[in-house]
Amino acid sequence: MQIRLTPSLLAWLRCFEATARCRSFTKAASELCITQGAVSQQVKQLEEFLQRPLFLRTPRALMPTPEGQWLSVVLHESFQAIEGTLGQLRVVQDDKPTTLSCAPSFAMGWLTPRLGDLFRAHPQVGLRVVGEFHALDRERMESDDVAAAIRFDLGDYHDLLATEFLDEWLLPVASPAFIAAHPGLRAPDGLHASHLLHDTSAWAGAGPFEEWQWWLQQSDVTPPALGDLAAGHHFNLSQMALGAALAGQGIAMGRAALVLDDLEAGRLLMPFGRPVRSRASYHFVTGMAPSPRTALVQSWITAEAGRFRQRRDHLLGQANA
Repeated sequence: MQIRLTPSLLAWLRCFEATARCRSFTKAASELCITQGAVSQQVKQLEEFLQRPLFLRTPRALMPTPEGQWLSVVLHESFQAIEGTLGQLRVVQDDKPTTLSCAPSFAMGWLTPRLGDLFRAHPQVGLRVVGEFHALDRERMESDDVAAAIRFDLGDYHDLLATEFLDEWLLPVASPAFIAAHPGLRAPDGLHASHLLHDTSAWAGAGPFEEWQWWLQQSDVTPPALGDLAAGHHFNLSQMALGAALAGQGIAMGRAALVLDDLEAGRLLMPFGRPVRSRASYHFVTGMAPSPRTALVQSWITAEAGRFRQRRDHLLGQANA
């Protein structure tokens, strides 16, 4: 005999399963948020439908009959399977903010000033930006609950997805006052090691003078007076070296992403021009299966990088003209 699971029959079965598990109409009613009388009536209707008793009603408790015990086990397992499947299928709206780990200099000099546009375009995105430059791996991102990261490096990741979204160009920069006080800086031959401001931690694994050495090599410049690069001033953030340059303390190796606004405003100058493509780029790093919210942030950053690249290339093209 085939029985159709009507809404009424499903309601009777739900009340019966809760009663059999709780051994009480009252406790089942509390769990199901209905009255004790309603639960008792639903179980009675199920018994009438089956034409057999499902409980032995004693003064102290309700005891399932053998048939009631059999039905109780089947229903309990079935409801658990249904609830488990629904839990796996349901898309949960995560109210926790998406944590984005970002190299501090890039976070301060490029990302943060643009975040207002992201929040206006996508007010539903909760983004928490953390300034960090330590090396990344999948285990650390998972343990720290980091959804994505932005890193300035060579993009060498084995267990993460690293997508380059912005290349970088290196160019020496100094304040107008510093250049005015050092007329010899009209050409690279006038460089002295004591003039140089270094970011000694350009990226994880980079040498302490990576950017100055690379620029000098690619520009085919070896000033006679340069000597030992270590004679310059050392910082562990590009933004700190640039701050020293703005204060007239020397000449820093600027990254275009971090100095474009200062160049356009005239707070920094390029005494030599000669931008050189950096070995490192900006990468958006995620696990192998980024969430839709993380993908949205990545898409926005990629679009912003495209707009920035147009401004940058126009300025660097003028510098090389």
